Amino acid sequence: MKGTVYKSTGSWYSVKTGEGDFYDCRIKGKFRIKGIKSTNPIAVGDEVNFKLETIGDETFGVITEILDRRNYVVRKSVNLSKRTHIIAANVDLAFLMVTINNPKTYTDFIDRFLVTAEAYEITPVLIFNKIDTYAVDDMAEVKYLISVYEKIGYQCMEMSAVSGEGVGELKSLMKGKTSMFSGHSGVGKSTLVNALQPGLELKTAEISEQHKQGQHTTTFAEMFDLDFGARIIDTPGIRGFGIVDMDKDEIGDYFPEFFALKGDCKFNNCLHVDEPKCAVKDALEEGAVAWSRYKSYLQILEGDEENYRTDIYSDD
Repeated sequence: MKGTVYKSTGSWYSVKTGEGDFYDCRIKGKFRIKGIKSTNPIAVGDEVNFKLETIGDETFGVITEILDRRNYVVRKSVNLSKRTHIIAANVDLAFLMVTINNPKTYTDFIDRFLVTAEAYEITPVLIFNKIDTYAVDDMAEVKYLISVYEKIGYQCMEMSAVSGEGVGELKSLMKGKTSMFSGHSGVGKSTLVNALQPGLELKTAEISEQHKQGQHTTTFAEMFDLDFGARIIDTPGIRGFGIVDMDKDEIGDYFPEFFALKGDCKFNNCLHVDEPKCAVKDALEEGAVAWSRYKSYLQILEGDEENYRTDIYSDD
């Protein structure tokens, strides 16, 4: 039998067949995927083959094969930093929800998300949420950030999960696709999902006034079918989300505006730091490349992932 993994709790997997039936499945013994050092062999979104077994009065599925993945999203394992945890597989769109304040989403966080999406060949979309709450200066910052990222080629959307502004456009974009929503605690991810699908009632978290961040509520990944012909993967907290096992000489390739200029650098292996006649640094001085993007690139290049804002890497 063939199906898609809709829920993973670490030991049991809920698998949906093409006929719409759900089966509780598990794996026997050690199940390793070649080339991936992961704490979880199977992720939500995986397509699998399984067979049914009956022990006593209990009938359950046993997963026998994981079919080839189109892509997958990983984060570092919280407890085993040198290993990864696969958040989701076979994702069409990865939405990052951005807020200007309460909480603030910093550009280095955005850029790490985009680099990861580029590396794992998933189309990212930036959603600037809570626009109904912003003063003029905040909206000016939203417009500036949108101009930066749209210039690079990323799709950006203005949204209010509370008022519903932009929700119709988002539904059209999601139709027929499997999407994942991420962002800091308190950005309104679950509120937006509930606006997309009334009655789904994913958990939401209020902002902590003391820490200006939400309380982590999602403990495992799960996929849901939406009534307008889309699927959404509700993800666990993205603590440590981002750069995993990435060589320094390939990081620049995941910044599209850097990659476009790479051929004009004097050296083929230019890291865009101290090398002479670097096209990226020239573009930076000319204003063709955003300084915030270059700063993010240098931080990623330095590789200080262990100390990078891990206290606020989670969803609402």
